[in-house]
Amino acid sequence: MNFNLQPSLENQTLVLSPLQENDFEALHQVASDPNIWEQHPNKDRWKEEVFRVFFDGALQSKGAFKVVEKATGNIMGSTRIYDYNEQEDSIFIGYTFYATSYWGKGVNRAVKAMMLEYLFQYVSKVFFHIGANNIRSQIAISRMGAEKIAEQEVAYFGEATKLNYVYEISKEKWETVKENKQSGPPPGHPTAEPTS
Repeated sequence: MNFNLQPSLENQTLVLSPLQENDFEALHQVASDPNIWEQHPNKDRWKEEVFRVFFDGALQSKGAFKVVEKATGNIMGSTRIYDYNEQEDSIFIGYTFYATSYWGKGVNRAVKAMMLEYLFQYVSKVFFHIGANNIRSQIAISRMGAEKIAEQEVAYFGEATKLNYVYEISKEKWETVKENKQSGPPPGHPTAEPTS
């Protein structure tokens, strides 16, 4: 099945647009904060020369996005769709990061929800690579209903291989998560908000 790995997606507050070469400066401005990469396998990605390699890989993937705040037009971060497997009816979402000023505000959840809604029109499973030490992102993706299914050494474009955990969410599980979210948490139950 052929489908677009770089659609333009949007909700009331955010736009996901295909990443372009002329986005480098603005996206590096976001990525140049070392705090973003503190728990990431590649901790020096805030450096311009290292980020350039990451950015070039994003462009070559033909599945990378910039995340833009509608109200300001500011680039908030980036994410990517990759490794479509027709036989397994699956695809990956990953390489996601946001400016720390947007952490804990539901941005990650909103972006992932838009991507999942789109992808589940074409596949039955979505996987996520998350660094073994990236506890923040592991918690965030678990709160969306994804489950850890494996550990895998991942070769990043132009970078060293690093240990990642593989998380999976099925179309059926996502539908259940959405239904539960619409009904709301039970009284006295803390709401689960991703932090990044």
